[in-house]
Amino acid sequence: MLGKAFFTLLALAELGAASEDMEITTLELAKRLKCSQQTASRHLIMLDRAGLITRTVTKKGCVVRLTDKGIGVLRDVYTSLRKVLDKALPPYLILRGMVFTGLGEGAYYVTREGYRRQFKEKLGFVPYPGTLNLRLVDEESLRARRELDLYPGIELEGFTAEGRTFGAGKCFRAVVNNEIEAAVVIAYRTHYGPSVIELISPVCLRERLGLKDGDVVEVRVLV
Repeated sequence: MLGKAFFTLLALAELGAASEDMEITTLELAKRLKCSQQTASRHLIMLDRAGLITRTVTKKGCVVRLTDKGIGVLRDVYTSLRKVLDKALPPYLILRGMVFTGLGEGAYYVTREGYRRQFKEKLGFVPYPGTLNLRLVDEESLRARRELDLYPGIELEGFTAEGRTFGAGKCFRAVVNNEIEAAVVIAYRTHYGPSVIELISPVCLRERLGLKDGDVVEVRVLV
């Protein structure tokens, strides 16, 4: 039984450790949990031993990340809560983000046949060869993005092609500016942090919506 350590696991997920390595001190964690440093440290050790997080001690504190098992614990609790609250909760999350120019890798990955085939089969469309990159602009959107880590979404399987391995991920159907069909794509390993989302769509979103860098758009993500 996790007991109060469950809330430490939840706090780490809220801080972003469900999707990336995160450095934190026991003092910072204790302040967030409103407990002693000793208690925060004990919870981290307990979660590590239970296989719910990975933990590497550093000079400043420690680097932590939730494991698949840890995310599964939160997902199970979320599923139970959702059954109770489903009628009171909307079936979507709202994310607001600012358009920015990415590294140009979206077109390459979206057009790989291993992904392209899955998008067509699972989303019902072949995406435009590129992604729309959004940097989330408010705390509510950041919280909603972290919540997406707890949803199963639509699985994207990894594959091997062209002499290299392409990683797994998941995606969620979405609507941009209450107008254009799209999907949020979340790679399990990415150089972007949780403050950034990538969108695919059957059309070029920049052209269709007349977007330029710095414009803010709203994305309704179906969960």
